[in-house]
Amino acid sequence: MTDLMTGPTPRTVRRVSLLAVAGALLATGCGGGGHRDEAADRTPRPHASSHSSADGLPGMPPLLDPHDLYAADRPNALSPVVKDFPSRVYVPNTNSDTVSVIDPKTYKVIKTIPVGRQPQHVVPSWDLKTLWVNNDLGHSLTPLDPATGKTGKPVEVHDPYNLYFTPDGKYAVVMASMDRELVFRDPHTMAVKKTVPVSCKGVNHADFSADGRYFIVSCEFSGELLKVDTAAMKVTGKQKLPFKGAMPQDVKISSDGRTWYVADMTADGVWVLDGDKFTEPRLMRTGKGAHGLYVSRDSKSMYISNRGEGTVSVLDLPSRELVKKWKLPDGGSPDMGGVSADGKVLWLSGRYDAEVYAIDTGSGRQLARIPVGRGPHGLAVYPQPGRYSLGHTGIFR
Repeated sequence: MTDLMTGPTPRTVRRVSLLAVAGALLATGCGGGGHRDEAADRTPRPHASSHSSADGLPGMPPLLDPHDLYAADRPNALSPVVKDFPSRVYVPNTNSDTVSVIDPKTYKVIKTIPVGRQPQHVVPSWDLKTLWVNNDLGHSLTPLDPATGKTGKPVEVHDPYNLYFTPDGKYAVVMASMDRELVFRDPHTMAVKKTVPVSCKGVNHADFSADGRYFIVSCEFSGELLKVDTAAMKVTGKQKLPFKGAMPQDVKISSDGRTWYVADMTADGVWVLDGDKFTEPRLMRTGKGAHGLYVSRDSKSMYISNRGEGTVSVLDLPSRELVKKWKLPDGGSPDMGGVSADGKVLWLSGRYDAEVYAIDTGSGRQLARIPVGRGPHGLAVYPQPGRYSLGHTGIFR
């Protein structure tokens, strides 16, 4: 992701070179028209995404609560698969080609693991048994065993900027940003099952509807969103965000399954979207460089990291209102992360400051500021509550 504060990152340099060769893409990164600082229509409505499990994607575990997608993510509600794993924070250091492992009890780095070139995210597998390190420029995924902390043999995967899993556990979906592809793969071997070329630039982050039948993808470098049919593995919708120079980042669906939020680091806020209708979204300002989106353990709040100003905004999900803003002491660049298993700590990487922040979710107070490698990015807090993982740094249901 482009460094708005201090100039281009190594990834940006790579993108500029590749895009110049292609002669068609932009090195940064939208149509005309102004933006609106207002939330979406608050009138409740019926919607297709939270129907009974019979209406969901075949093979997807039914929701515990059709009105709360994150009902399985309550404090310390760990799956039997992960309950004996040691609690750790895994930090991919994009510019150091390492993963820092933090003990959350002591706030200390206890191990540094060499991985492939330019690790971007640490991603829990659908079955919760493996953490995959996305080595983007190394064109590989490094498997990490969260029970032992040991890595396995890297798997060759081209341009694995980000990684997701379909709700039925049938496929892994690689966000091949520079290849301009969504690549559906076997979730264990990573063998290619289907490659879906896309016309937008910089496929980036995603999330799945409550029924699992579609997912929405952000396209960072063309300021666009895609809607993808999960079972058909086909793009069914595309739209340009109504803000010049938009750079959409993290994507997250609300706990009731009715509203989607897309962080945008140049529009300095989150887009509020009706995913079912896929109509034009509205912009809610949160702060400079809005980037990561994380839901609280009670499903009532969303934490929004504003990377460009060193703050975290708190959105009340039932009312769709911003209710708090926490400022990091001495500034910082809060980026990607996750919430502790007990829900008491928000962990975020400091992308431009070679550090990680631990923030009290009750008060917003900074608990720790931990030095790590250069360019820390998509850290994973693990284990976390939930029955299965949809990928990224941990989207659990």
